[in-house]
Amino acid sequence: MAQARGQDGAQQRTTARVVGIAAAAALGGFLFGFDTAVINGAVDAVRGAFGLDAGRIGLAVSCALLGSAAGAWYAGPLADRHGRVRTMQVAAALLIVSALGAGFVVGLWDLVLWRLVGGIGVGVASVIAPAYIAEVSPAEARGRLGSLQQLAIVLGIFAALLCDAWLAGAAGGAAQPLWLGLAAWRWMFLIAAVPAAVYYGIVIGLPESPRHLVAQGRREAAREVLQHVLDLREPTALDAKLGEIEASLRSEYRPTLRDLRGPRAGLLPVVWSGILLSVFQQFVGINVIFYYSSTLWHSVGFSEADAFSITVVTSIVNVLVTLVAIALVDKVGRKPLLVVGSAGMALTLALMALCFAHASGSGAALSLPAPWGMVALVAANLYVVFFGVSWGPMVWVLLGEMFPNRIRAIALAVAAAAQWLANFAITASFPALAELGLSFAYGLYATFALVSLFFVLGAVRETRGVELEAMPG
Repeated sequence: MAQARGQDGAQQRTTARVVGIAAAAALGGFLFGFDTAVINGAVDAVRGAFGLDAGRIGLAVSCALLGSAAGAWYAGPLADRHGRVRTMQVAAALLIVSALGAGFVVGLWDLVLWRLVGGIGVGVASVIAPAYIAEVSPAEARGRLGSLQQLAIVLGIFAALLCDAWLAGAAGGAAQPLWLGLAAWRWMFLIAAVPAAVYYGIVIGLPESPRHLVAQGRREAAREVLQHVLDLREPTALDAKLGEIEASLRSEYRPTLRDLRGPRAGLLPVVWSGILLSVFQQFVGINVIFYYSSTLWHSVGFSEADAFSITVVTSIVNVLVTLVAIALVDKVGRKPLLVVGSAGMALTLALMALCFAHASGSGAALSLPAPWGMVALVAANLYVVFFGVSWGPMVWVLLGEMFPNRIRAIALAVAAAAQWLANFAITASFPALAELGLSFAYGLYATFALVSLFFVLGAVRETRGVELEAMPG
């Protein structure tokens, strides 16, 4: 009995230790969400400060996403050469420099530069954090610990929007001076350095991935990490685990882009499915809500303070439905949630398009007559519910599962790069589309949501309960 209690206690200590390490690494996801969303509250003020037209403000908002695509693409080789922990430190340092630089910009092009630098950091963090978590987690807890990344992303978005609202409220407006004579929008960028610095400090104390240590020939260092993290004290168990890692590395096939070639437009069907999943996730316009929502609600008659409050509420909704998705994914399956999400997004986006068809005026003078403003607000939040419970987390789950082992790494890199580029296209084009008419913009996103429904029904395989080794190519 005493032995059993001792084993249970050791297991609890191990679990708590691993959860703590995974949560610390998942702060990279928090920075991902924070850095990409923090510009939401600054858009109007930046546009006014530098006299930017729709195309240039779209570039200022979206340029970080090009940096993210580059960071995500090169994160793997960087981590293999220098280690997971060192690479996370690089990501944090880039985000600190980007936040400070963006806070003191004097024009469009230096803002673009610092947003690109931050985007590279975001891209690196978005890839390395989940990889590290997977490599230090015990198999039985890997799924739950891996889900911390998505939860951290939506919490980062929430925190960024809450900070924006607080700073704008304290100054009396995003364009008004706050501390040290700097406008509130500049502090929105500067404050992003705080979580990045915290992340940098925390990851310094994280143990290196035992997989990386073994790959570098540092077997004894890997042994120490396994002892500390997984509480493997028995020499036999330690040697067995190290042997598994060594065997995995010896047998590991390093795929190239050539391995993705197939009969359909030059690529394997499963690769096209992954790319289209990524593209549709962005083409339904979700990041328009998180990057431009304060501007949107302000433009249709809500006060700046109310617009910020609405944006914060929307981000809270996103956090809550992400928790629901995590609870449902292994019970309901991936495909049913995607089907429900696509149908719900198509309906709510179509309703938003209908609402904005009743708008009068244009630009800053745009307004929605009663009751269409409130209907648009409800529809936007329902849209976030449908996205958050389906396409938000499910795409990342599927991308991690759907590819055969031999091409998983390179296929995931291609799909992730496609996602960042699609995000850039939607984010950069929205200001120009909005000038054509918000009804047109949301009607376009509704069309993509409807097409995504037929895509899921016809081309997406359910992966629930399927072993990774059994995934068809």
